[in-house]
Amino acid sequence: MPPRRLPPLHAIRAFEAAARCLSISQAANELNVTPGAVSRHVRALEADLGTPLFLRRATGLELTPVGRALAEGAREAFDRLAEAATGVRLRQHRRLSIGVYSHFLSRALLPILPELRREHPALEIDFHAGTNALDMAPSRFDAVIAVSGIGRQSGLVVRPLMPIVTVAVAAPRRLKKGPIDFSRVPLLHTRPRAEDWRRWLDYAGFAAIPVRGGGTFESASHTLDAVAADLGLAVAIESLLGPDLRSRRVALAHPARRPTRRHFTLQYETRLADDPTMQTFADWLCARLGS
Repeated sequence: MPPRRLPPLHAIRAFEAAARCLSISQAANELNVTPGAVSRHVRALEADLGTPLFLRRATGLELTPVGRALAEGAREAFDRLAEAATGVRLRQHRRLSIGVYSHFLSRALLPILPELRREHPALEIDFHAGTNALDMAPSRFDAVIAVSGIGRQSGLVVRPLMPIVTVAVAAPRRLKKGPIDFSRVPLLHTRPRAEDWRRWLDYAGFAAIPVRGGGTFESASHTLDAVAADLGLAVAIESLLGPDLRSRRVALAHPARRPTRRHFTLQYETRLADDPTMQTFADWLCARLGS
């Protein structure tokens, strides 16, 4: 005896839509076909199964017991197909490796990562934080978030994220004593940005003040911790101060904002320009943080 022929998939789909809507016309609108086509598919399915699936009453369609059982099975099957298709799409993303300055990670990235996970749950990213510019080479990772100009660089895609503008900061309680005399307070330094104070003082009109005193710290985060403890003043990057200013750990010590030609940028090799995972991450990050 030959195996029983399975009902055509389009007939099952038409029946499932009609069963869910209990309306031939609504099912037709959902499937973008004519009501007559839905009716033909349902009748063909009923003929193939040898039993009615709907009772056609004056008030509309009503499922028979067989129709209810088939509708539940069809709905579960289509749900599983949708889940499988979603799983295939999700697996298309590969895991990214991103190098990033520690201070940028803590102040700019970590606060918005929950949004990235909500909007792109399939993305898997390993962040590798450091303070040394030599560690932020794009060749070592899929991409890096580093400090650079925004001009063209050979072999790289360079996308600007935040301009670097420097400001002077102090512990809020120090400002209660009145305007700060920069010549009489310790000036704290971040080792990778050794020239920040000289450049900011010159820009703010304090060229005669020597860069003296104060401690030196390995990272901008440690320097801000020292400022919050009122060990002295520091120069900080304005765009990364949001969490510290909002929590009132630190405050602006002077209104001068020194612009620079440098930006925080997302950089990756041109060979990755068309990589779907990189495009998804880069487009999201630039839309969220881009200047």
